[in-house]
Amino acid sequence: MPSIPQIQTTNELIPPKHGAKSIAGYVLLAILVVAAPMVIGSAGGNYWVRVLDFAMLYVMLALGLNVVVGFAGLLDLGYIAFYAIGAYIAAFLSSPQLTNNFAVIAHMFPGGLHFSIWVIIPVAAATAAILGILLGAPTLRLRGDYLAIVTLGFGEIVRIFMNNLDRPINITNGPKGITDIAPVHLFGFDFSKIHHFLGFDFGPVYMYYYLFVVLSLIVIFICTRLQHSRIGRAWAAIREDEIAAKAMGINTRNIKLLAFSMGASFGGVSGAMFGAFQGFVSPESFTFWESIVVLACVVLGGMGHIPGVILGAVLLSVFPEVLRSTMGPIQQFLFGHNVVDVEVVRQLIYGLAMILIMLYRSEGLWPAPKHEDRVARLAKRNKFAK
Repeated sequence: MPSIPQIQTTNELIPPKHGAKSIAGYVLLAILVVAAPMVIGSAGGNYWVRVLDFAMLYVMLALGLNVVVGFAGLLDLGYIAFYAIGAYIAAFLSSPQLTNNFAVIAHMFPGGLHFSIWVIIPVAAATAAILGILLGAPTLRLRGDYLAIVTLGFGEIVRIFMNNLDRPINITNGPKGITDIAPVHLFGFDFSKIHHFLGFDFGPVYMYYYLFVVLSLIVIFICTRLQHSRIGRAWAAIREDEIAAKAMGINTRNIKLLAFSMGASFGGVSGAMFGAFQGFVSPESFTFWESIVVLACVVLGGMGHIPGVILGAVLLSVFPEVLRSTMGPIQQFLFGHNVVDVEVVRQLIYGLAMILIMLYRSEGLWPAPKHEDRVARLAKRNKFAK
């Protein structure tokens, strides 16, 4: 009886999870991330370390929006609202705002509200997630441009709401914003003070950078696990063809709501860290332009691809500041004076760069590898390994 030929399974195509090259790459990346603020700080001062801090905040924001836009394919133009909600939660729980304006709260907390980061982050994430569900519930039947318009309206409503909620009862202090937000304290470690370690002085911008890196790693881990889970595959099915996904038995309603809530929770955490880092929040920090920038991070880097989204967030955080600091000196060197206002030139080059990237890299700077390309590459590697 002739033997039945063995069929190569997909498990045989999968290489070892951690090769020597991948481990070396991770170690090198970790060294670069740890050393980046020290190198940049010694060369350019605390200003550029602060730019790195905001880059990490944008990484968390972009990864949260990537859950909605990249994984589930739901266009959200009001994502910055969850960032604002997280920031105001941090302001309410760690500033004198509520105790100064509400006698009941002042009586309950005579020493003021000074909740720790272990309380602020879960409350900010949960509040943003709940509001994400409330946003997603009425918009389940909307797609494309219609969904974008509704989410845009939601983002503007939240900003205007925060801007006008200073009367008749002063809750948000209106356009003046909330000040005196307490810095982060973790295990008795004050992130707002200068610390000495191994002969180096690390100021607050350094301390917050490493805190934001740790939080970004946690968000990356959660997003990676979600992407490769059954929920992630359901999101991908809805993104590709919602009708076919529904026909295959996927509960598109619950899966969409889960995408909105998960993405919103990451935005809430990022906003809470922004409030603690700045020590001040106001509605002007959460305009529609900020939503566009975060969406651009996702699209520019590569929708649905976590490394690409991180690259897009870092580039769009650092590149404008590089232009801001170089456009003046370049004009002085070429013409002896500023021919065009520095801010105008910066915006022009910034916009032109994005147009060129979208023309020649329409899938993003680092798009997600296609499934057939990945299988072919793994098969080729497996062939040479034999």
